[in-house]
Order: sequence, then structure tokens, then C-alpha cells
Amino acid sequence: LSVLICRNYKGDVDMAEIDNFMPLLMQHEEEGLLCPVIAHGNVHFMWIKHSNLYLVATTNKNSNASLVYSFLYKLVEVFTEYFKELEEESIQDNFVLVYELLDELMDFGFPQTTDSKILQEYITQEGTKLEVAKSKVPTTVTNAVSWRSEGIKYKKNEVFIDVIESINVLVNANGSVMSSDIVGSIKLKTMLSGMPELRLGLNDRVLFALTGRDKGKTVVMEDVKFHQCVRLSRFDSDRTISFIPPDGESELMSYRINTHVKPLIWIESVIEKFSHSRVEIMVKAKGQFKKQSVANNVEVRVPVPSDADSPKFKTSTGHAKYVPEKNLVVLNEVTFFIGGKEFLMRAHFGLPSVENDEVEGKPPITVKFEIPYFTVSGIQVRYMKIIEKSGYQALPWVRYITQSGDYQLRTNV
Repeated sequence: LSVLICRNYKGDVDMAEIDNFMPLLMQHEEEGLLCPVIAHGNVHFMWIKHSNLYLVATTNKNSNASLVYSFLYKLVEVFTEYFKELEEESIQDNFVLVYELLDELMDFGFPQTTDSKILQEYITQEGTKLEVAKSKVPTTVTNAVSWRSEGIKYKKNEVFIDVIESINVLVNANGSVMSSDIVGSIKLKTMLSGMPELRLGLNDRVLFALTGRDKGKTVVMEDVKFHQCVRLSRFDSDRTISFIPPDGESELMSYRINTHVKPLIWIESVIEKFSHSRVEIMVKAKGQFKKQSVANNVEVRVPVPSDADSPKFKTSTGHAKYVPEKNLVVLNEVTFFIGGKEFLMRAHFGLPSVENDEVEGKPPITVKFEIPYFTVSGIQVRYMKIIEKSGYQALPWVRYITQSGDYQLRTNV
């Protein structure tokens, strides 16, 4: 492995230090001590892996590690926006552009302009435009609102709001929920002219308590993280989410709700393994949500022994497929999975006559699904106010989606 691109921003770490990274990484990997921070003398390597690339930051000071990792992941995001696929070939084919981007993304070790939409205004993939653009830097880069360009115009002004919640559930072999939480995000697709001021209202329990309107369904959000456009001081004082939005698609905020979640799709399984002959699997899946709701793209992944063969399936609905390279049976419910409905699968596998001495773990059953027009937490967008000096009328559209996150159900076998 070799160094493709190297940029020394402050000159306080020797460029040759990077040569120590891969030997140390391989040594730690062999010893089972792999860590996101690796030390060599007084130099620390902070790294992430993406595709066939390692992105490594070096420091000899007590740097803010979370800031460094945020920057590394931002690098991946920006390069992916430019090259579609970030891998060794795309870096080699665009190394001049990569250096241009590195110089704009950071200055003397401090993150600078990291918004890919703004960068694309003056750093383009065409070499000729690259030269011309150097003489004229957009005012956005020096504006207080560095995430939005001036002079944006749309014939029809609209805002699309997606409230997406992922459910993480771990159920033990006895059917008890061991852990559960909800991770949510609010994503925007903004098509608004000018420099609009937006105010978003949610059924936030803290807000309702502050205003004395503690009525109806409210939610308590934890670990709230906002896009840089949100005025944090305003949120801290009166829980108002006020912001000038980026143009196009962006994630406005993310949150976590640490509450007991009833599994929306319940799985019952019986797995019987007969030594030297066969394994029989029975899986029953049931929707535990309102009958008017519909789950799309339901997929149940059932682990099977690595030496199983000769699969036979019988399903009440949907399709079952054996994926031997992953030691899985995948159940796909092609139609819809309606709340309260059940489906059943029986599977039969042969086992070799020679006993397999290999000790295998007990991987869990995993479930994937998506339920539109529904949030398990009950979070609601109460209003979206759009204020722009020209006084135009704009339409906000809201969509709710609940989907599976890390959704696991352990088995006895």
C-alpha cells in the first residue's frame, strides 16, 4: 500500500511519519488490538477506511479527536459528491482537483468551507473553469450564511420535509426485549427563492411545558444534533428551531428517543437441528402495528448452519431464497405486510453425514422493513413558517417514514 495524496497543513509533523502508519495498523490488526487512534512516538494517527482507501490525519498535539473524525467523514462526503465513487482510481484520475479541494476544505489545520454545494460553485471538474474560477470567489464563502448562495430563484417555492425514524431492537431467545430505542432525523429538500427564514414547530414536550400547553401527544428528544444553519441560542432559550436553510437536500436535525419500543414485526422461530441428517426451521412473522398501516420491502434473514445443503421451502406468502455464501435464508414479502397479518415459512435443509466439529456462534434473525405515513414515537411537524422579504407564498410538504435500524431477534439454536 502506498500514499496517494498527502497534504501537510501546519508543517509540524514530518511528512515521512505517514510511512509508519500501515506497518502499525497491520501489527495492531494481527494482535487483535485495532483502534481508531494509533500512536507512534509523539505522533498520533487518526484514521477511517472507505472502500479501498484509508484517510489518515496526523497530529503531535492534544487535538480534538471528534473534530478530526468529523472532518475525515466530511472529506468522504465531499469527494463522493465530486467523483460519485470514492476509491483509488478516482483519486488518481483527479489528483489536481483533490489538492484544490483539500486547500479549500482546510486552512492551516482549521476546517474552512466544507459544504460541497458551495465548493462546486468555484471548484469544478473542468480544468479551464478551474483556472477562471480562481479570480472570482463567491461571496458565500465569506458570508455569515456560508451554506447558502445568494440570488437563488424558483418559479414554484416548496419545502419537502421527511421525518424518518429507525427502530433499534434486540430481543433475546426467550422473547423479552433487551434493548430498544428510536433514532430519528428530519431531512429537507428546499426549493425556495432568496434568503428565507424558516421556523419549524414540533410536538416537543419541553416546548409545550415552557408555553403551558402540555396537552396531547408530545415527545422527549435526546442527543439532538442540528445542521449548522440552526440558531442554537434561540433553541436553547425557547426551543424554537429557526434557520436559513441550505438550498436543495440537507439533514436539518437528528435525535434519539430512549424509550421502550414494542417490536413492530414480531418473529417466532423454531429451529431443530438433527445431527448427521437435517435441520428444520419454522418462522412465523406478524405485524404488530395498526391494520391501516402497511410495511413495504419486508425482509427477514434467518441464519442456517454453514454446512447445510438441499434446501426446501414452503411459505404461506412471499418468497424464500437460500443465500449459501452468507449462510442465510432470506424471506421477501413482495406484496405488502399489513398490520395484524401473519406469514409462515417452513424450511428443510440436509446436513452432511460427517459431523462438523467447527464451533459456530448463534447469529440472530434480522428484519428489514419500511412503514410510510407513520412514526413510532408520535413526533409531529406542527407548523413550518416561511418568511422572506419578497413576501411570496410557499408550500411545505411533510412525509413520515418508520424503518428498521439494528433489528435483531436471537434464537436458541
